[in-house]
Amino acid sequence: MQKTFRLWPFSFHLSAFSFQPSAFSLKAFYLFAFCFLLLAFGSCTMNPDYQKPGIKYLQGEWKQDSVPAQKRLVTYSLYDLKFSCDSFFMKVSTVSKVNYGADTCMGSGHWAEYIKGTYTQKQDTLHLKGEFCTANGGYKDEKTCFRYGDYEEFFKVKQIKDSLIQFTSTSNVIPINARLVKRTNCIPKPL
Repeated sequence: MQKTFRLWPFSFHLSAFSFQPSAFSLKAFYLFAFCFLLLAFGSCTMNPDYQKPGIKYLQGEWKQDSVPAQKRLVTYSLYDLKFSCDSFFMKVSTVSKVNYGADTCMGSGHWAEYIKGTYTQKQDTLHLKGEFCTANGGYKDEKTCFRYGDYEEFFKVKQIKDSLIQFTSTSNVIPINARLVKRTNCIPKPL
Protein backbone atom coordinates (compact mmCIF):
# COMPACT_ATOMS: atom_id res chain seq x y z
CA MET A 1 0.00 0.00 0.00
CA GLN A 2 1.42 3.31 -1.02
CA LYS A 3 0.32 6.75 0.10
CA THR A 4 1.10 9.93 -1.73
CA PHE A 5 1.40 13.32 -0.08
CA ARG A 6 1.36 16.43 -2.17
CA LEU A 7 3.07 19.55 -1.02
CA TRP A 8 3.21 21.92 -3.95
CA PRO A 9 5.46 21.61 -6.04
CA PHE A 10 6.67 18.35 -4.49
CA SER A 11 4.98 15.04 -3.95
CA PHE A 12 6.13 12.31 -1.54
CA HIS A 13 5.45 8.59 -1.74
CA LEU A 14 5.47 6.54 1.45
CA SER A 15 5.39 2.81 1.40
CA ALA A 16 5.63 0.20 4.11
CA PHE A 17 8.97 0.86 5.76
CA SER A 18 11.32 -2.01 6.42
CA PHE A 19 14.93 -1.63 7.40
CA GLN A 20 17.47 -3.99 5.96
CA PRO A 21 20.96 -3.08 7.17
CA SER A 22 23.53 -3.14 4.44
CA ALA A 23 27.07 -4.31 4.92
CA PHE A 24 28.20 -0.69 4.69
CA SER A 25 25.90 0.50 7.49
CA LEU A 26 27.04 -2.33 9.82
CA LYS A 27 30.69 -1.47 9.18
CA ALA A 28 29.97 2.21 9.86
CA PHE A 29 28.18 1.31 13.11
CA TYR A 30 31.07 -0.88 14.30
CA LEU A 31 33.58 1.82 13.40
CA PHE A 32 31.56 4.44 15.28
CA ALA A 33 31.24 2.16 18.35
CA PHE A 34 34.97 1.38 18.29
CA CYS A 35 35.89 5.10 18.08
CA PHE A 36 33.48 5.92 20.93
CA LEU A 37 34.98 3.23 23.18
CA LEU A 38 38.50 4.31 22.26
CA LEU A 39 37.71 7.92 23.24
CA ALA A 40 35.88 6.90 26.41
CA PHE A 41 38.62 4.63 27.74
CA GLY A 42 41.53 6.55 26.22
CA SER A 43 40.62 9.71 28.14
CA CYS A 44 40.60 7.92 31.51
CA THR A 45 43.72 7.76 33.61
CA MET A 46 44.47 5.54 36.56
CA ASN A 47 45.27 7.05 39.93
CA PRO A 48 48.98 7.33 40.56
CA ASP A 49 50.48 4.30 42.26
CA TYR A 50 52.99 6.39 44.25
CA GLN A 51 53.12 9.63 46.21
CA LYS A 52 54.04 12.81 44.37
CA PRO A 53 57.44 14.34 45.19
CA GLY A 54 56.11 17.32 47.18
CA ILE A 55 58.11 20.46 47.95
CA LYS A 56 61.79 19.93 48.61
CA TYR A 57 62.47 22.59 51.26
CA LEU A 58 59.62 21.29 53.46
CA GLN A 59 60.73 17.66 53.52
CA GLY A 60 61.48 16.55 57.07
CA GLU A 61 60.32 17.05 60.65
CA TRP A 62 59.60 20.52 62.05
CA LYS A 63 58.90 21.51 65.65
CA GLN A 64 57.50 24.62 67.31
CA ASP A 65 59.21 25.10 70.69
CA SER A 66 57.25 28.06 72.04
CA VAL A 67 54.64 30.69 71.32
CA PRO A 68 55.18 34.46 71.69
CA ALA A 69 53.93 35.58 75.15
CA GLN A 70 53.29 31.94 76.03
CA LYS A 71 53.31 32.53 79.82
CA ARG A 72 50.56 35.15 79.55
CA LEU A 73 48.23 33.10 77.36
CA VAL A 74 45.38 31.13 78.90
CA THR A 75 45.44 28.53 76.11
CA TYR A 76 48.00 27.90 73.37
CA SER A 77 49.05 25.14 70.98
CA LEU A 78 52.44 23.88 69.84
CA TYR A 79 52.88 22.12 66.51
CA ASP A 80 55.00 19.21 65.32
CA LEU A 81 54.89 18.79 61.55
CA LYS A 82 56.27 16.04 59.37
CA PHE A 83 56.35 16.43 55.58
CA SER A 84 57.01 13.30 53.53
CA CYS A 85 56.74 13.76 49.76
CA ASP A 86 53.26 15.26 49.18
CA SER A 87 51.90 14.12 52.57
CA PHE A 88 51.92 15.63 56.04
CA PHE A 89 51.38 14.43 59.60
CA MET A 90 50.78 17.03 62.30
CA LYS A 91 50.58 16.84 66.08
CA VAL A 92 48.87 19.77 67.82
CA SER A 93 49.75 19.84 71.54
CA THR A 94 47.45 22.17 73.47
CA VAL A 95 48.05 23.60 76.93
CA SER A 96 45.27 25.32 78.85
CA LYS A 97 45.13 26.98 82.27
CA VAL A 98 41.34 26.84 82.26
CA ASN A 99 39.82 24.33 84.69
CA TYR A 100 37.63 22.02 82.65
CA GLY A 101 36.48 20.07 85.72
CA ALA A 102 36.14 16.32 85.43
CA ASP A 103 36.55 16.21 81.66
CA THR A 104 38.85 13.24 81.02
CA CYS A 105 39.70 14.50 77.52
CA MET A 106 41.54 17.57 78.83
CA GLY A 107 44.20 15.57 80.71
CA SER A 108 44.79 18.21 83.41
CA GLY A 109 45.11 20.98 80.84
CA HIS A 110 47.33 19.09 78.33
CA TRP A 111 46.08 17.23 75.27
CA ALA A 112 47.11 16.38 71.72
CA GLU A 113 45.33 16.08 68.39
CA TYR A 114 46.70 14.46 65.24
CA ILE A 115 46.05 15.25 61.59
CA LYS A 116 47.22 13.57 58.39
CA GLY A 117 46.70 14.41 54.76
CA THR A 118 48.27 15.95 51.68
CA TYR A 119 49.49 19.45 50.92
CA THR A 120 50.08 21.75 47.98
CA GLN A 121 51.78 25.12 47.74
CA LYS A 122 50.98 27.98 45.38
CA GLN A 123 53.33 30.93 45.68
CA ASP A 124 53.57 31.66 49.43
CA THR A 125 50.38 29.82 50.46
CA LEU A 126 50.48 26.29 51.81
CA HIS A 127 47.22 24.35 51.64
CA LEU A 128 46.86 21.42 54.05
CA LYS A 129 43.94 19.08 53.48
CA GLY A 130 43.33 15.93 55.45
CA GLU A 131 41.53 14.47 58.42
CA PHE A 132 41.89 14.14 62.15
CA CYS A 133 43.35 10.79 63.13
CA THR A 134 44.77 8.84 66.05
CA ALA A 135 48.40 9.07 67.17
CA ASN A 136 49.34 6.14 64.92
CA GLY A 137 47.53 7.65 61.89
CA GLY A 138 44.44 5.46 62.15
CA TYR A 139 40.79 6.41 61.75
CA LYS A 140 39.43 8.74 64.46
CA ASP A 141 35.89 7.98 65.57
CA GLU A 142 33.40 10.76 66.35
CA LYS A 143 32.94 9.29 69.85
CA THR A 144 36.51 10.19 70.81
CA CYS A 145 37.75 13.42 72.36
CA PHE A 146 37.95 16.72 70.48
CA ARG A 147 37.75 17.27 66.76
CA TYR A 148 37.22 14.55 64.17
CA GLY A 149 36.53 14.39 60.44
CA ASP A 150 37.93 16.68 57.76
CA TYR A 151 40.70 19.22 58.28
CA GLU A 152 41.58 22.04 55.90
CA GLU A 153 43.84 25.01 56.58
CA PHE A 154 45.77 27.61 54.61
CA PHE A 155 49.09 29.00 55.82
CA LYS A 156 51.30 31.80 54.55
CA VAL A 157 54.79 30.32 54.51
CA LYS A 158 57.96 32.31 55.04
CA GLN A 159 61.34 30.59 55.09
CA ILE A 160 63.38 32.60 57.60
CA LYS A 161 66.48 30.38 57.46
CA ASP A 162 67.24 27.01 55.94
CA SER A 163 66.22 25.43 59.26
CA LEU A 164 63.47 27.87 60.36
CA ILE A 165 60.06 28.37 58.73
CA GLN A 166 57.19 30.59 59.81
CA PHE A 167 53.66 29.34 59.12
CA THR A 168 50.97 31.99 59.57
CA SER A 169 47.48 30.54 59.58
CA THR A 170 44.68 32.42 57.88
CA SER A 171 42.45 31.56 60.86
CA ASN A 172 44.83 32.27 63.76
CA VAL A 173 46.84 35.36 64.70
CA ILE A 174 49.72 33.53 66.42
CA PRO A 175 52.35 32.41 63.88
CA ILE A 176 54.01 29.00 64.06
CA ASN A 177 57.80 29.36 64.09
CA ALA A 178 59.02 25.84 63.39
CA ARG A 179 62.62 24.71 63.49
CA LEU A 180 63.96 21.81 61.48
CA VAL A 181 64.49 18.72 63.63
CA LYS A 182 65.36 16.23 60.91
CA ARG A 183 65.81 16.69 57.15
CA THR A 184 64.51 13.89 54.96
CA ASN A 185 64.36 13.20 51.24
CA CYS A 186 61.20 12.19 49.46
CA ILE A 187 61.12 8.49 48.72
CA PRO A 188 57.67 7.99 47.15
CA LYS A 189 55.71 5.22 48.86
CA PRO A 190 52.96 3.15 47.25
CA LEU A 191 49.50 4.50 47.90
